[in-house]
Amino acid sequence: MIEYVNQELRVSGKIDFNNAEQYYQQGLQLIQQQPAPVVVNLAGLEQGSTLALAVLVRWLRQTPDAQGLVFKAVPEKMMKIIQSCHLQDDLQLSA
Repeated sequence: MIEYVNQELRVSGKIDFNNAEQYYQQGLQLIQQQPAPVVVNLAGLEQGSTLALAVLVRWLRQTPDAQGLVFKAVPEKMMKIIQSCHLQDDLQLSA
């Protein structure tokens, strides 16, 4: 589920192969309605998989200069994927 609450895009649940496109489309629609940068809160995400990271990167590509998103509360597993792929310098991460 994705919702825009308190000036944050909150992502919750589990992103898998059955719903990844739905998450992408729903999130993109909400992102495009907000001024950049948009804070994406991942605290409610059940699993930080490579597929979930791929959805986030696709969103990022749709923002101005690929700089329009700030990722907050990144799950530990996803952070390890980001670090192993050396993406930490390409993504704006917040505590």
